[in-house]
Amino acid sequence: MLVETLAIGVCGTDREICAGKYGSAPAGSDRLVIGHESLGRVLEVPQGAGFDVGDLVVGIVRRPDPVPCPNCAVGEWDMCRNGQFTERGITGRHGYASDRYRIEPEFAVPVDAALGALGVLVEPTSVVAKAWDHIERIGARSAAWSPRSVLITGAGPIGLLAAMLGAAKGHDVDVVDVATDGPKPGLVAALGATYHAEPVAGLAARADVVIECTGVPKVVLDVLSNTGPDSIVCLTGVSSGGRALPFDAGGVNRDMVLGNAVVFGSVNANRRHYLTAADALHAADPQWLAALITRRVPLDSFAAALAPSAHDVKTVISFAT
Repeated sequence: MLVETLAIGVCGTDREICAGKYGSAPAGSDRLVIGHESLGRVLEVPQGAGFDVGDLVVGIVRRPDPVPCPNCAVGEWDMCRNGQFTERGITGRHGYASDRYRIEPEFAVPVDAALGALGVLVEPTSVVAKAWDHIERIGARSAAWSPRSVLITGAGPIGLLAAMLGAAKGHDVDVVDVATDGPKPGLVAALGATYHAEPVAGLAARADVVIECTGVPKVVLDVLSNTGPDSIVCLTGVSSGGRALPFDAGGVNRDMVLGNAVVFGSVNANRRHYLTAADALHAADPQWLAALITRRVPLDSFAAALAPSAHDVKTVISFAT
């Protein structure tokens, strides 16, 4: 299909790529078109593809490896075993931050027209939709698993969207972040959740589920060192290496074993998670979702979007239509 780009969301991964810390260009190219959080409109579509001209779509980021591994072979490319996948706008494949792009229909996700410009939030929401999917699959190890208390560490876009899904599931949600002013406390309160600007240790000890969204090593260790019985910890934040911290590995191992705790990492998403994300956003309060997008930057000022600003939640690059 031929798609015209309407908006591109910016995240920390984009900033790391532009700083040369992450990512790779396609083979034979010395440049990478960034942009993995997309929203576009279909301009041309093959007959029988399941889309119509004018439809809103989001492009899936990851592509299966060419071998493929067993997971990629069944559409679970987010769980690739051999690492030969590519990712649009990140690893070995150009992204969506161009006026127009081509995409195979099977890697395009439909967005309800009623969601409109907020469809740019589908990709980050897919990340936490996968996290919740795997949390619930792990929780099913116990027939009596019925979580109530959920802790989200970090009130960036991923943390807030994770909190949104947790609140929609009827859980008691706590969100911890360092910000004491700006939009984050109000966004959390609007979900019916509780905002904290305090150390995570006590909150983690009481939580049935923790979704760690900061990648800050000290926060990660505080969570792992304070897991409660039968708790599930999902790590979604990617940490920078090279920093050593004191860590009582034996004590953490003892507490996790004796408490039947689970810790796992989660990144990226496959098609079913994107579809879950699109449905969740359609069901959410559009005013709350709109408040997540704290800056819209025109394409000709894209560099400003790549520079973080105080009290940013989500920054979006807007393309002319």
